Amino acid sequence: MTKKKNAVPAGLESEPKSCWEIYDTPAHEKAMEKLARSYVDFLSRCKTERESVEYVVERLKQAGFKPDLSEAACYRVKRDKTIFIARKGKRPLSDGFRFLGAHADTPRLDLKQHPLYQEAEVGLAKTHYYGGIRKHQWLARPLALHGVAVKKNGQAVTIVIGEDPNDPVLTIADLLPHLAYKQVEQKLSDAFEAEKLNVIFGHSPAENSDEENGNGTGKKRIKRRMLEILDERYGLVEDDLYSAEMHIVPAGPARFVGLDRALIGGYGHDDRVCLFAALEAFLRADQPEYTQVVVFWDKEEIGSEGSTGAKSKFFEYCLMDVLEAWEPKTKLHHVMELSKAVSADVHGALDPDFQELHDKLNAALLGYGPCFCKFTGHRGKVGANDAHPEYVAWLRNVLDEAGVPWQMAELGRVDLGGGGTVAKYLAEYGMDIIDFGTPVLSMHSPFEIISKVDLYATTLAYEAFLKK
Repeated sequence: MTKKKNAVPAGLESEPKSCWEIYDTPAHEKAMEKLARSYVDFLSRCKTERESVEYVVERLKQAGFKPDLSEAACYRVKRDKTIFIARKGKRPLSDGFRFLGAHADTPRLDLKQHPLYQEAEVGLAKTHYYGGIRKHQWLARPLALHGVAVKKNGQAVTIVIGEDPNDPVLTIADLLPHLAYKQVEQKLSDAFEAEKLNVIFGHSPAENSDEENGNGTGKKRIKRRMLEILDERYGLVEDDLYSAEMHIVPAGPARFVGLDRALIGGYGHDDRVCLFAALEAFLRADQPEYTQVVVFWDKEEIGSEGSTGAKSKFFEYCLMDVLEAWEPKTKLHHVMELSKAVSADVHGALDPDFQELHDKLNAALLGYGPCFCKFTGHRGKVGANDAHPEYVAWLRNVLDEAGVPWQMAELGRVDLGGGGTVAKYLAEYGMDIIDFGTPVLSMHSPFEIISKVDLYATTLAYEAFLKK
């Protein structure tokens, strides 16, 4: 048969298949649904890095892991907000390891250290936003308080208000449209002031006391009532808020979205979907060929700073202790340079209403699996890791052999934005690394959206990587 002149030889032009086609079997559908339900429960329960790490430790203990880095299956926690996990492989650690790194923190509002006051007969709490938020999205919606306060005697008190159905919720009032004529003409960045993201905490006054007669202190009775409630419920006084981390987060559980329940909506997909998928994959990928290392960091959303962020020496110190216990003659830099790593972080999905902000040839689609991002950064790839092509080819082969779908994209059109991840901090050790995670719609909003089939594919992808 004569070959057509315009025919494209097989393999020269790729046509991606959606995950729904690839996983269209009863076995996959059952496993996908089970994983999605577990994830919805996790996302509903774990809204802070402390809660996420507590969940991880609980799962690790059930799997037999020990908080001792000399053990073959071990972990170490830093300040209850960052965790290092390792499992010994069949090969010596001197051959390198497989690494997954995700982050447990998420954009939110933090209470200031001196937060409580009253104004116009309303009890309020002042906040300072954490990470990249769009301020207007946090107004006029139910909010919850999650956090920990440490008393002078060292006692830590965990606080959660707004999640139990019998709890009250908190909120931030929005300006009524009748008085917003000037506001709607302002730039978005000017119309919503960060200093006015003040959370409504109460309204009723405390009872007058004999000491207040004639001295005017009754003007602060609403604030005092808020403090009385914190004392009654948690044994806290106002000064205890100086040594507290109090986070304002969206109230309520994650939910399935859409008539077909194919999407999952909730707070904190970035980056808890990758944390959850990495943990699930790690627990499944037992008896590995290479040593496996997983780290879940704090502070990624504010530049990976601090003692619990990826810029800290925590990961390095943990690995040094593992080497000392397992293979004391092996040099750290030798192990690092032989290791392969994945920065498990989400990627912005193509928004159907704002497609003009994306290069559609290089955009991630919901339902087409986890997404490689060869580089992050901004304007000319500044601040990017930019993975090497040899490593990208190796990962392509790993996933294709495992039958796991994947896609590759950039974050928006050139010069229209950008972002950063922990990848560049790991690359400093000489490891091959690339960003690879689940596509997300409405990223950094109080109600982000993912596809449950992408969650399933991401978990299988991480598992294939860890086993290779």
